[in-house]
Amino acid sequence: MQSPEPSGARPTSRDVARAAGVSQATVSLVLGEKWRGRVSERTAESVRLAAHELGYRPNLAARNLRLGRTRTAMLVVPALTNEFFAHVHTGAALAAARHGFGVVLYPSPDGVGPARDPFASAQAALDGVIASSMAADALKAFRGTDLPLVMLDSDPADPGASAHVNLDVADGMRRVTDHLLELGHRRFLHLASAAPSWTFDVRAEVLARALRGADVRTVRSALNVADAREAAGLALAAPGTRPTAVICDDDILAAGVCKAARRLGLRVPEDLSVTGFDDMALATVLEPELTTVRLPAEEFGRRGMEALIAVLAGERPEPVALPVDLVPRGSTGPAPAV
Repeated sequence: MQSPEPSGARPTSRDVARAAGVSQATVSLVLGEKWRGRVSERTAESVRLAAHELGYRPNLAARNLRLGRTRTAMLVVPALTNEFFAHVHTGAALAAARHGFGVVLYPSPDGVGPARDPFASAQAALDGVIASSMAADALKAFRGTDLPLVMLDSDPADPGASAHVNLDVADGMRRVTDHLLELGHRRFLHLASAAPSWTFDVRAEVLARALRGADVRTVRSALNVADAREAAGLALAAPGTRPTAVICDDDILAAGVCKAARRLGLRVPEDLSVTGFDDMALATVLEPELTTVRLPAEEFGRRGMEALIAVLAGERPEPVALPVDLVPRGSTGPAPAV
């Protein structure tokens, strides 16, 4: 092995090639892990040894330009104001950093409308897209492109995605209904999200099956406390038999229900049990604290980013459904006597 002439400058691939007695093209093949079938194992080992002895580090920026890779993924979420998506981003960013990737966070307008391409050319600026809990038509800007698309909390039958990572929201809703039925509740209000999303459709379908034969009324609301309070207030004050339990698609909706109940003079849980979904910090700020379904948001983001990296490596990740947990707290209790 030849020794390069001493220099105070950072070693280059030319220095490695000279030290190993090979061409720069061979150095690029070996250090880019594309040498198999092109050069011998002995030559590859010589190149690696020369690079190690010289302290050579590839210029990742230049290499990425040559490969058309930016090592950047975009995470599309319905809203930046929802704590759940902040945790999803944290998990995705931590996983990305371990693989030398960065993450661009981009919200879909109003949480439900189409997510416009935020770059003049998404294909030139990104390696792939991760989309969490999006409405069915929210990703038109990215479908039909060459960008890998990993869908989180979305229809696993969607053929436009390269990989799917889901939460077992069906099991979460089953746990909620089982919990309330065991407490003796038979009259329910379902405060459902008005957002047109697969994840909320699944919750509604499971709830309908689990409570078949019970008295169930469904009211929809936007995902904010004010609208939830108004919708729940109207439903609880309506003529007829009042429900004894309100099942909410989200902790934010549950907070609105608790405010509406207080204004109507109803006690939680003595007069009305309330459940949420997500287990945000809000769940333990409410008094009484909220019975809800805990979703592993950070792990969710991490697994989504790992799925995208696997797709970029040429793999086909199997669909994943992460387990969830029911967290019983003070907002649920036995059904009041009729």
